[in-house]
Amino acid sequence: MTAEYATYPSLRGRVAFVSGGASGLGEEFVRQLAGQGARVAFVDIDEDRGTALQRELGDDTLFRACDVRDVPALRSALAAAADRFGPVRVLVNNAADDRRYRVDEFDVELWDDRMAVNVRHHFFAAQAVAPGMREAGGGSIINLGSISAHIDLLELPAYITAKAGIEGLTHTLAREFGPWQIRVNCIVPGWIMTEKQLAHWVTPEAEASIARNQCLPGKLYPDDVARMMLWLAADDSRSCTAQQWIVDGGWI
Repeated sequence: MTAEYATYPSLRGRVAFVSGGASGLGEEFVRQLAGQGARVAFVDIDEDRGTALQRELGDDTLFRACDVRDVPALRSALAAAADRFGPVRVLVNNAADDRRYRVDEFDVELWDDRMAVNVRHHFFAAQAVAPGMREAGGGSIINLGSISAHIDLLELPAYITAKAGIEGLTHTLAREFGPWQIRVNCIVPGWIMTEKQLAHWVTPEAEASIARNQCLPGKLYPDDVARMMLWLAADDSRSCTAQQWIVDGGWI
């Protein structure tokens, strides 16, 4: 952590779990939570990057290679985190896949696969951690939505549908879990300059769109989103639930 940004004493020693934590936004979330003194478990399909990140961050992190479409494997990873560190008090549902597909490319199998990787695991991870959070006195579940559900993009019909569904899921789980002092919120990032976005999608035309649509000039980076995540994870946001928190430079 750098001196100009906040630290959160309530995160010190707290157990957090991040899906899709080996690269992109997820990697930044893992690093920032570890930097606050949290004990962080994370999963990803990229075993090499995940193993390297755990090795770098040390014994207070735990990595499991896991495809979040495999719900039993995800549940096993969540159980391993609780066995190693104690009950998960912060869950960051981050894993996603925004590969482009035209409408006419979809069949039932592909559609269901896109739902599985982009929204289904949010529910089952939350379901798995809720009892432990309840017994521990509460917790914070943070779902990652997307600006794509609110702007005019093409070739992302399943991804956009899933991301819009995450906002609805956030609202209903906040109501379900609220009596247990479990907060459920959704972060809606704008166009964030991750390695993948820079390599595949940030063309000169895309940069022109960013400049035209954002109220604030300049690009957004993973740490911009991570700072919102930290606040929602910490007790500082103890009265905030069932909300969308938009980090998009003023696009929507």
